[in-house]
Amino acid sequence: MFGYVRPSEPRLSEEDKQRFRAAYCGLCRTLGERHGLSAPFILNYDFAFLSILLWPPETGTVLHRPCLAHPVQGRDCFPQNPALELAADCSVILAWWQLQDALTDPGKGKGKYRLLSGLLKNAYERTVRNRPNFDRTTREQLERLRYLEQAGCPTMDEPADTFARLLSGVSDEVKEPVRRRVLQQFLYHLGRWIYLVDAADDLEDDFSSGSYNPLIRRFSLTNGTLTEEAKETLALSLDHSIRLMAAAFELWDFGVWAPVIRSVVYEGLFLVGRSVLDRTFHTAVWPRSAARNKEKL
Repeated sequence: MFGYVRPSEPRLSEEDKQRFRAAYCGLCRTLGERHGLSAPFILNYDFAFLSILLWPPETGTVLHRPCLAHPVQGRDCFPQNPALELAADCSVILAWWQLQDALTDPGKGKGKYRLLSGLLKNAYERTVRNRPNFDRTTREQLERLRYLEQAGCPTMDEPADTFARLLSGVSDEVKEPVRRRVLQQFLYHLGRWIYLVDAADDLEDDFSSGSYNPLIRRFSLTNGTLTEEAKETLALSLDHSIRLMAAAFELWDFGVWAPVIRSVVYEGLFLVGRSVLDRTFHTAVWPRSAARNKEKL
């Protein structure tokens, strides 16, 4: 998965930090309760943030529950609610199709993907019955993304648009028309930002392996490093997506979650983007729970 979308904790009060951690742990428990003990391995910050965007007006009561990762102390978490359930289901569907895509790639090293796919198979089959629209959108957009990659698409905008459309498809599950439109715009630009940041983060590995990376084609790179001019161009594109997210954010009242979302949009994404471009993302001191979640499927 990804794991780039995280708040800037210095911007948050202690209450907001605790609320965010309870949402993160709530998503972990929801994955396990809805989809089995193997499902929490796909947990990451991006879908915890998604659950916050989808959260109902009532935050619910934080509960203290046992935790396999912290068996002595346990963890505070929110119980299941529609937002956590939707985020958990969508994360299962996306993870499943990413695994299927990985299994079709040429080369060795498919044992891990087969194992993870097997562990997730039952969860996916249950989930797709409840979320057929997001499943269809995910499958179609990843198929288009694969086509663009195989064709060696020379731009970064077209593949980024494809992943953006995938993520914005989550908004189709929202009933209120105005809120659905706000989330559609927010998630579209968030998906575009995630795709491009991930491309920058994987650039060196993709260049070494000969895998498709839109930045290699867009900037005609002769090695796995962006030039300063290319970094500036990419940073401007990333910042443009963030500004459009901010515009969508201001159109809706997110209640008690507004400080967390604001810290992500107005600082967290900028910090992550900068650290990826500076190649310090994996050595930076991030919150402990985020650092373990960057490993991709």
